[in-house]
Amino acid sequence: MKTRIAIIDDHQLFREGMKRILEFEEEFEVVAEGADGSEALAIVEQHRPDIVIMDINMPNTNGVEATRQLVEMYPDTKIVVLSIHDDENYVMRALQMGATGYLLKDMDADTLIEAVKIVAEGGSYLHPKITHNLIREYRRLSAGKNEKEGEGKREARWPLHLLTRRECEVLQLLADGKSNRGIGEALYISEKTVKNHVSNILQKLNVNDRTQAVIVAIKNGWVEVR
Repeated sequence: MKTRIAIIDDHQLFREGMKRILEFEEEFEVVAEGADGSEALAIVEQHRPDIVIMDINMPNTNGVEATRQLVEMYPDTKIVVLSIHDDENYVMRALQMGATGYLLKDMDADTLIEAVKIVAEGGSYLHPKITHNLIREYRRLSAGKNEKEGEGKREARWPLHLLTRRECEVLQLLADGKSNRGIGEALYISEKTVKNHVSNILQKLNVNDRTQAVIVAIKNGWVEVR
């Protein structure tokens, strides 16, 4: 069974580029395209895609409002939001409306494919830069709380009772906001090997996606936010 995808974006050239990238993957099928949020509702009604990739800034009905309506009417359809904004307020607003993914428009092809695969498998996906920003803010708030309570800054301690040394290195690079390609380049290993390490980390930490893995790691003091 192929993952059925609808692309909603008011820039035709951008839609065509995403369609070409996605359809290079045998398991993906782009079943429809639209230019604004109101079209998204009609498209989902007609085609029932598994995933809708939705621009956040569009004329008429914007992506956030369309996401809210789609989640209410078609809860089985997963929404991945596209945006030029990496501000936490935009991210949280989209997630609150029910989006399961948030991508920045300056992403590369590998990030787009990775995100759609993870969401199709039931996980959630945030662009690595977004993940890093959210985690940095979480760490800042935690540091302020610890300072009020008289606690000093904790040094990161790798969870070698749970993960291998290499998996700990991968986890740290996830916290740094690296993509799979970036992790591979940093550790001189292939992207396929990185994906295997990430899968092992998720399984061992009993979480569904990389963002949850990093949040668990932050809470336990297993990584540094640099």
